[in-house]
Amino acid sequence: MEKLRIGIIGYGNMGTGHVGNLMSGKVPKMELTAVCDIALARREAMQRDYPGIPVFADAEELYKSGLCDVVLIAVPHYFHPPLAIRAFSYGLHVITEKPAGVYTKQVKEMNEAAARSGKVFGIMYNQRTNPVYQKLREMIGRGDLGHIKRITWIITDWYRPQAYHDSSTWRSTWKDEGGGALINQNPHQLDLWQWLFGMPDRIYARAGFGKYYDIEVEDDVMAYFEYDNGTTGEYITSTGEAPGTNRLEIACDMGKVVIEGNRLTFKRNVISEREFNRINKIPFARPECWDCVVPADFSGGPAHVGILNNFAEAVLNGAPLLAKGEDGILGLTISNAIHLSAWTGEVVDVKNFPDDRFYELLQEKIRNSTVVKKESQVVADTAGTY
Repeated sequence: MEKLRIGIIGYGNMGTGHVGNLMSGKVPKMELTAVCDIALARREAMQRDYPGIPVFADAEELYKSGLCDVVLIAVPHYFHPPLAIRAFSYGLHVITEKPAGVYTKQVKEMNEAAARSGKVFGIMYNQRTNPVYQKLREMIGRGDLGHIKRITWIITDWYRPQAYHDSSTWRSTWKDEGGGALINQNPHQLDLWQWLFGMPDRIYARAGFGKYYDIEVEDDVMAYFEYDNGTTGEYITSTGEAPGTNRLEIACDMGKVVIEGNRLTFKRNVISEREFNRINKIPFARPECWDCVVPADFSGGPAHVGILNNFAEAVLNGAPLLAKGEDGILGLTISNAIHLSAWTGEVVDVKNFPDDRFYELLQEKIRNSTVVKKESQVVADTAGTY
């Protein structure tokens, strides 16, 4: 096999982008052979834009068609796991858009289906292709930072006005989207957090639900992470700040690392702060610190196209997968833990996360929802969104 035949499920915001990348030849080892969308208007748009590509109204029919080796799922969040599980049952490889799902119990079932199938499973964590984060991961793995003392990520440049929340019936509701800023805008950062620093052991969080907008889900979050090794973390996100900030700051024994504006800076201590503290006898003395230029490609990387090209190499040639689908549960567990803590006021044990309890509380939120959206807010957008 020289090329993978790929089908896209969902021709909305993300699906149209993926189709465009494939049809323009940006993924040489993939060929678009089918598209599926439940909305007639979307199907008609696909047929108009790319005549000759088979279009289906039902994912099951696409799976049965024999036209695809792999499917990319780009639909609202709750549907990622069931569509993936069915695809695996038909012997198809799967890529899912982020997030992996809405609740961990659901995603564990998807991961189990992937393991049974023996097929390649990927997730569209395109920020893993960013050379700046790859460089930071390399530095951490090599021990350049020493012990990490504190991590602070302020990610408030996901501004979304009320018109965004009103643009479709499924947005910003517990029933149809499963959350707000955490489940929609932040999955990439939550994945990068665990990819770079590992999973926290405990989380305590506070959140504003409809603090800035007429919605029932979170639009403002402050979370505190604890690690058993003494590392602490602060995660701050909001969709109600303009202009916002995207700043990752890491205080470590060897100094301070900052990523902001997709630039990586390292104020590096000549010796470890802990070693300096042990040998120093002068009050108010500080370790000597250098401003270091860290060589990195600041272009942002190949993003979605990079994930697709890597996935094709993984299937066709056995290359290591950059973003394994099974990893989706990790960032989602952090997201669910933040929600659970904000709902209950409790410190959440991340390593022993109570999947069933979270699911029950989410169902309670859905049952008690009072959201009524206008019929004019049509469910035309079936894509995973940012």
